[in-house]
Amino acid sequence: MKNSDNQLRDSREEKALFTRRAVVAGGGVLALLGLLGVRMGQLQVSGHQRYMTMSQANRVKLVPVPPNRGLIHDRNGVVLAENRPTFQLLLTPEQIDDMGATLEGLRRIIAIDETDLERFQALMRRSRRFQALPLKLRLTEKEVSAFATQRHRFPGVEVEARLTRHYPHGPHAVHAIGYVGRINEQETRRIDSSRYAGTSHIGKTGVELQFEERLHGYAGLERVETNALGRVIRPLERVNPNPGEDVYLTIDSRIQRVAEAALGEYRGSIVVIDVRNGDVLALASTPMYDPNLFVHGIDSRTYRSLEQDIDRPLYNRALRGQYPPGSTIKPFLMLAALQHGIFQPEDRVFCPGFYSLPGINHRWRCWQRRGHGHMNMADAMAQSCDVYFYDLAFKLGIDRMHEFLAPFGFGRRPGLGMPGELAGILPSRDWKRAHRGEGWFHGETIITGIGQGYFLTTPLQLAQATAVLANRGTYRPPRILKALRPLGNGEVNTLTPQPGEQAIRLSDEQYWDTCTEYLEKVVHGSRGTARSIAADLDYRMAGKTGTAQVFTLGQDEQYDADELEERLLDHALYNSFAPAESPRFAVAVVVENGGSGGRVAAPMARAVTDACLRYIPDEAPEPTEAEEQHV
Repeated sequence: MKNSDNQLRDSREEKALFTRRAVVAGGGVLALLGLLGVRMGQLQVSGHQRYMTMSQANRVKLVPVPPNRGLIHDRNGVVLAENRPTFQLLLTPEQIDDMGATLEGLRRIIAIDETDLERFQALMRRSRRFQALPLKLRLTEKEVSAFATQRHRFPGVEVEARLTRHYPHGPHAVHAIGYVGRINEQETRRIDSSRYAGTSHIGKTGVELQFEERLHGYAGLERVETNALGRVIRPLERVNPNPGEDVYLTIDSRIQRVAEAALGEYRGSIVVIDVRNGDVLALASTPMYDPNLFVHGIDSRTYRSLEQDIDRPLYNRALRGQYPPGSTIKPFLMLAALQHGIFQPEDRVFCPGFYSLPGINHRWRCWQRRGHGHMNMADAMAQSCDVYFYDLAFKLGIDRMHEFLAPFGFGRRPGLGMPGELAGILPSRDWKRAHRGEGWFHGETIITGIGQGYFLTTPLQLAQATAVLANRGTYRPPRILKALRPLGNGEVNTLTPQPGEQAIRLSDEQYWDTCTEYLEKVVHGSRGTARSIAADLDYRMAGKTGTAQVFTLGQDEQYDADELEERLLDHALYNSFAPAESPRFAVAVVVENGGSGGRVAAPMARAVTDACLRYIPDEAPEPTEAEEQHV
């Protein structure tokens, strides 16, 4: 039986079978090892850079470094806008699994109101998930300590010290300086995202907005090593940001304060210009507000109270307030009449208290109801006789009035470059046809002669026109930027004013002297409408008072200030330049519902002019290159 079993086995066949199986198995093993080697080669060699980068991303993070915003100074170096360190609460959505629970937990240890949450959620909707977003911009030391003890509970949440804008003088010069605020959705779409990386604020109004490009600077970048929770372990590499430039304004803080104090509780504006170079020395508008309210995010209740305030503190009256110029327009029309030979200084007009045209029943009243009697040009200017200028305007005509007044800057933006400048209205036949679809009437020409009707100007326009008058027809563009300094560089680069342009040439240069002489009588004359400010005045001032009606009186109605509500009183205006013999400063004052230009506005102008002569050195500014070549 055993012999038959041995005979049935074929050892050679079994050995061959085993060999074949071993070869197949070995080949499979070698194939698998080859595939593994190829894959390892892909990972270690050809894919090295890619996977190295992915690995680095797990532990290395690029963090934008916001630049320091440039400071804002007045012309003498007084800091008007600075940066102060504050602690901010930042959240990175990508590193937070449950945002709702995180926010709820944070509210238990830090005072976070609904406004903070609404701002954060809006910011989160328009930002990338890996960006650190501010939830609260200003933490107290107590809140910082409370968070530090429970920091481990909040992955993706950090407290960082950052510089934020601060206005050390509060409301002072707020309408000139403006303020910064949180970048909104519209601004996000138009700004350079790389330049503003890590930045949460941007200029909103005033100089902060006008010179945003210079003040902001350029963001830097930092590579940092982080742990599994995304917290920074150590910095690896840093590209420093380029800080913004320091800005020096032409504003003199001392004169600005005098202007603001002079306006007091009134609603109005005072603008002061150095006629020698166009420097705006004061740009006051009242009432004012504290710009610091907007830096860290103003709550809706406070903003509504400011926005709905009947006195409109957010309104920049110096640039946007449009008022009838009233009698302050009379010196310019007097020059037009002389230029066109309509009137001569000795020509007289009888003022019975009203003016009328043949065949027309309407009477245009003079402010002096009993009349001024016979008026020559000097008397009419000093006493601001309306009838004289009614007749002058009618004989001059609206076309010649418009042509002569335009070069003084009326009817166009002054060119200061600040956001929100308005152009006012210099009426003409074409203007009325385009805006009202009607022709021009004689009565509209007559009331334009005393700065009423469609005629509207801003305080800045009035100051600029007065500066042109003081400069005997030379137009020097107004400016508010005096100098620049790169942050960290001690050298202040003073900018050269633009050259003046001879905008108005008269057939007889003596007319300028005649105009100045008559404007001096307004202040220094025995019957001048601003004679009350001449007491103890140790310099000569050339000025013109004005009142602008808020509503139209009927033909037989009489203006009675005692029976009117305060907001129905006339606006009070006063324009002046001084010293009259060698002008240095032009001042424009507009007081809403002030009533009397001579009683209310003129004393304000004197206080400001006194300050200008006290604080600004009596030295001629350096001429521009164009003026040097002209000389």
